[in-house]
Formats: sequence, C-alpha cells, structure tokens
Amino acid sequence: MHILRPQFRIEESRALAFAAERGFGVIVAADERGPRASHVPFVLQQRGDGVIVQIHLTAKNPLVQLADGDRRFLLIVSGDDAYVSNDWYASRDNVSTWLYEAVHLAGVGYLRERDENRAHGDALLAVAEARLPKQPWDLAQMEPTKRETMLASIRVIDLVVDEIEGQLKLNQHKSDEDHVAVANQLARAEETGSRRLARKMRALRPGLGYDC
Repeated sequence: MHILRPQFRIEESRALAFAAERGFGVIVAADERGPRASHVPFVLQQRGDGVIVQIHLTAKNPLVQLADGDRRFLLIVSGDDAYVSNDWYASRDNVSTWLYEAVHLAGVGYLRERDENRAHGDALLAVAEARLPKQPWDLAQMEPTKRETMLASIRVIDLVVDEIEGQLKLNQHKSDEDHVAVANQLARAEETGSRRLARKMRALRPGLGYDC
C-alpha cells in the first residue's frame, strides 16, 4: 500500500490551480460490477464557497446513470512523470523511483439537464481554445444542425467536490546535493509529454508527410 508522506502533499489552492490548468483527467465511479472509468475534459468552477468540476460523456456511457446525486465520483488529474535511476543521485544507496504531480478530486455526481449542454460546451471550448496561439473557435461557427445533433448526444455531470488531494513528489525529502543531481539529469533529457505523444502518433500512421 502506498502511504502518502506529508511532504508530498500540496495545498488545496495549488491543487485546484493545477487541475484547472490541465483540464483533462480520468473520472471513476463504481456500480454493481465494480469500477468504471472514462477519460474526460473538464471545466473547474468556483461556485460560492464550493468547487464544481463539470464534465460531459456520451449519453450511452454507463457512468451517466451513476450520476444520481448520491453516488461518489473520483476525478484523477495527472501531470508529467519521470523515472529516476538510483545512480543519478550524488549520494550512494538511494532507491530508484518515479517523480510525479497529480491531483484527486472527489465528491457526489449530479446529472444536468440537456438544455445545459450548450453552456457547458461554450465554457469548455473557451478554456481550451484560449491556450492556443490562434483566434478561438467556438460552437457558433459549427453548422447548426450538426451542432445540435452533437450536443444532444452528450450528458453533462457536475462533480461537487468535497475532497481535494494534491500529490507532488519531486525529491522534497532528499538532500540538496541529491536534489540538484537528479534535476540536472532530468534537464538533460530535453523530453516533453507532447513530443512523446507526437512520436507515437507518427508511428501509428507513418509516411504522411510530417514536418520532421
């Protein structure tokens, strides 16, 4: 069993900021058959003194029926992770490990009415498109019939958050010398999650005239 050490926890405000910036995670709930999960984009909103995470799923997704205003859901939001070899440390006899950042948001799920789908879509696109160096695209630019068909095919769920757990494991418990040594090794990798995903996509469909 993994025990989360106190020095690996991060404060709620930072955990929420991290989740909002990522905007994508895994939503999990359990029925009589056991856990069910889906990868989802989401919008994190402050409503009064509370936090709401709003997601959408296809109407046929089994998780939709579980959002009954009573059942609990868990949203897992992960950042980058990295393996650290034991011989990267300045001192001897360290153990190989993984560094990572992740946030868990838990609470009760509530199914929203279908007439709220458009507002959710607008909010989700506004956040996602703002991250791109271009003029934002929005649902108003979509052909109306196709837009309404698409919106009718989804269901929106509000996750009313009552538990926030942020985990940041970046060698906080190691000495300055070990911390610097590992950080230097990771910096030399010059690797990003986006580049890794791009390489995998090119491998799935080679020969399509990629830039490089």
